[in-house]
Amino acid sequence: MPAISRHQRLFDGLAIGASAVCLVHCLVLPALLVLLPTLGAWLAFPESFHVGALAFAVPTSAFALAGGYRRHRRARPVLIALLGLALLALGALAAPDEVVETVLTVPGAIALAIGHALNWRLARHA
Repeated sequence: MPAISRHQRLFDGLAIGASAVCLVHCLVLPALLVLLPTLGAWLAFPESFHVGALAFAVPTSAFALAGGYRRHRRARPVLIALLGLALLALGALAAPDEVVETVLTVPGAIALAIGHALNWRLARHA
């Protein structure tokens, strides 16, 4: 089989990076906002940020996971990543408040990153 494609590495890398940015946004930013109230107005993100992040995550993940699956034929990374995307979607689109949103999106971002990391590893070794 040919080596893992540049596109596959790019999409998996983008997806993992986006998950990391999401985690930083969900965990570090609220901590900074609590510790340094004056930064609140300066660093605040609009609610549309979460919908935009989801709109980026879905197609990026779809390309990366489909390419990896074609190579390694294992469903586990896809299922883990889909769980992550589902949690992110619930957090971005259906959470009634910020606490519930964070409770959904943090494990969602972690699951998505794990799914992509596993996809990347399996595709590289296929």
